[in-house]
Amino acid sequence: MVYAQPDRHISLLTDFGFKRVFGTEPNKHLLIDFLNTLLPEYHQIRDVTFKNSENLGNTVIDRKAIFDIYCEAQNGDRFIVEIQKAKQNFFKDRSVYYASFPIQEQALKGDWNYELASVYTVGMLDFVFDDHKQEETLLHVVELKDQDCRVFYDKLKFIYVELPKFKKTLDQLETHFDKWLYLFRHLPELDAPPTPLQEEIFEDLFEVTEIANFSPDEQRSYQSSLKVYRDWYAIESTARQEGLKKGLEKGLEKGREEGREEGREEGREEGRGEQAIALVTRLLTRRLRQELSEEMRERLSMLPLPVLEDLSEVLLDFATLSDLEGWLAEHG
Repeated sequence: MVYAQPDRHISLLTDFGFKRVFGTEPNKHLLIDFLNTLLPEYHQIRDVTFKNSENLGNTVIDRKAIFDIYCEAQNGDRFIVEIQKAKQNFFKDRSVYYASFPIQEQALKGDWNYELASVYTVGMLDFVFDDHKQEETLLHVVELKDQDCRVFYDKLKFIYVELPKFKKTLDQLETHFDKWLYLFRHLPELDAPPTPLQEEIFEDLFEVTEIANFSPDEQRSYQSSLKVYRDWYAIESTARQEGLKKGLEKGLEKGREEGREEGREEGREEGRGEQAIALVTRLLTRRLRQELSEEMRERLSMLPLPVLEDLSEVLLDFATLSDLEGWLAEHG
């Protein structure tokens, strides 16, 4: 069955769309063009080689780190590029942890002087950091600096883009970076490249993302990925509303501003977790075409939110209950 698609082009914010556009060899010129908008002129890249995103590290625990896209530039620089749909506890910690793998990978056997190539972690965020909500800046470049704010080490960078802050209209687009962000936010709404986006690179993007060019299997995969994205968006919206309500209630009881803020956060996390468990359970039941046992439901309820989000993406590839049990044995 081929789904009737209301949009002409896929969303770059879905797991399927992000990896199809930026994570495949035929389309790597799109990844290069986008990455170069984030890099200084003196550090532009000409080519990349995609690397295995699932087999880094030296232990079973290490290999639990799975990246959306992992590639190496022609000069040896490593890039981890990810789309992050929902806010996570310890997201910054996770970014640092993930960046350690491309560093360890560079170790050479025998004599080695410890010289390293640069490592970049690029995060396209469909949310705003709590401590950035009052700022207009949406592009954040993080480096290791000393107490005088001088760069201590320039080969490790974390680049985050908070997409919800991008509000420009077509007429307001000024830079190539602006144009890419506009497409991240609005590509499915467009039938053809409007005048400000009539460049060769974007014409290629529109062709690559046109749903009519997909095979039936690709259309089904995209539709499933789109549903997961929309469900997570609904979870976030519901969690915010429930968290605000619970936060106000607790704030009134305590009568202090600290109580209101603490209550909001607790409410958001509780609501988000409950919604995520319900979503993943529902998706698994549909995918496996069977009801999950109470024991399995209990195992799912114990998973942290980041693991539940990862599971919601990979479960589309499950065929049997054994696939789920094997994944939980490695990641749960």
